[in-house]
Amino acid sequence: MEELYEQNAKIVFHFLCSICHDENLAEELTQETFLQAFQSLERYDGSCKISTWLCQIAKHLYYQYLRKHNREFPIEIEEQMQAKVDTERQVLSKLELMDVLKEMQKLPDKMREVMYLRISGDLSFKEIGEIMGKSENWARVNFYRGKEKLLERKGKNG
Repeated sequence: MEELYEQNAKIVFHFLCSICHDENLAEELTQETFLQAFQSLERYDGSCKISTWLCQIAKHLYYQYLRKHNREFPIEIEEQMQAKVDTERQVLSKLELMDVLKEMQKLPDKMREVMYLRISGDLSFKEIGEIMGKSENWARVNFYRGKEKLLERKGKNG
């Protein structure tokens, strides 16, 4: 239990500071968060990181504090957190796409063309086969082999 506190107390504290802008209150709520977490540890199902679960507890405790002291809820907190998560996902997706496109440049010409038509053009294998003057099965096999080569290279590069 002590290890859980040592690994996550700073995260929870900084999270609370970011939403309440009061270090004393954040410290108090951090302590309360870990007390509640220890009392309900059996309810942690492992579906998210432990720090995420702890921050959810902290957020609910902060909301309880606001209710108890007749203060308004900062509704923009949820929106800000979601916007940050969405932005991070978009950046990661673009970086991953760039990596895939760079690796696709190393594929043989026909295979690369099949991959581009399937991914960028959103064409069916039948349509790709017609464009390339080959069969639907040929397009499907080339796409599969290209995908396997990309996955293989990704595995080698970490």
